[in-house]
Amino acid sequence: MAPRFTVTYFIRAQDAAEAKARALDIALEQTVEIPRNAVPKGYVEDEILGRLEALEKDLNGREGYLASISYSEDDVGGDFLQFLNIVFGNSSIKPGLRVEDILPSPGILELCKGPRHGLAGLRARAGIGESPLLMSAIKPVGLSTSALARLAGDFALGGMHFIKDDHGLVDQKTAPFAERLKACVEVVGEANSRSGGKASFVPNVTGPANAVLDRAKEAEAAGAGAVMVAPALAGYDVVRTLAADPEFALPIVTHPAFSGANVVSPDGGFSHRAYFGTLHRLMGADAVIYPNFGGRFGFTRKECLSIAKACAADMGGPKAIVAAPGGGMTFERVPEMREAYGRDVMYLVGGALLQESNLVDACRRLVAAVDPKGD
Repeated sequence: MAPRFTVTYFIRAQDAAEAKARALDIALEQTVEIPRNAVPKGYVEDEILGRLEALEKDLNGREGYLASISYSEDDVGGDFLQFLNIVFGNSSIKPGLRVEDILPSPGILELCKGPRHGLAGLRARAGIGESPLLMSAIKPVGLSTSALARLAGDFALGGMHFIKDDHGLVDQKTAPFAERLKACVEVVGEANSRSGGKASFVPNVTGPANAVLDRAKEAEAAGAGAVMVAPALAGYDVVRTLAADPEFALPIVTHPAFSGANVVSPDGGFSHRAYFGTLHRLMGADAVIYPNFGGRFGFTRKECLSIAKACAADMGGPKAIVAAPGGGMTFERVPEMREAYGRDVMYLVGGALLQESNLVDACRRLVAAVDPKGD
């Protein structure tokens, strides 16, 4: 018998009998996709068919149950997208079902090598000890390459560790990808020479399927410090492929664009921790950007902290990654963020800095506020 991995689902149901019936339906739908009485005896029934391992009442205020269903590694076939298909393929179309947790087996961890750098690697790249990491974004779309590069240089001079493209910057005529990449890498390098810092430029390589990997390798050759990908747009296996590529060595930052429908429903899609934490670690992200609580998107404090916890939880192999909350970060909220996240975090601050008259000075004030002891 092959090892099995386990997925825990929230099932909206009025009683245990309804929940069990729905759970057994998930076990069928996610594997053999035929009526139960048509499942062949022997290997298919004993190995391939999903197996209901536990069913208990949900205690989080929702009307429903939590069902733990195990699946055989044999059904995955060494294919990451087939793994995702088993986790939540056809059943994702049915209402009142949500992936709460994913517990990978040894074979899944072998398939998903996880992040190459993780939290420790990003800190080393930034040249810091146990301090929080800082990231900002050059924007808006429509600015020229030279204007965006000036912003990148100011962020670097001000002490930001990572300066990324806005997720809307791709290959527009006002700032083509190759031109913007070259200009920003150069200006960040010049700023590092002046300040003694180790800031990195992070281009957005999200794009057409035949361009993402080429752009990532172009970024590495040009001297970028990491790349950013929106996996819900570019494809989940793109991140895993980059992370596992022996000829590609840069850290990978993931962006949440197009992923909201996966997490905003309390009884559909994925829990925040499973999607932004567990799944992104399995993909191989080194840092995961997600909307911070109290900002403009509506994630709760509990949801955000569950992501941060999942980024660092012991998974039996994959390195801890960096939780990078953003979206509505302000100077006034820094103490609150320090209290919530501690030091193992990357603060993503954009608009609050760009609205300041002196960007370099504003960045320096943010650095001091986030790590007042200068550790």
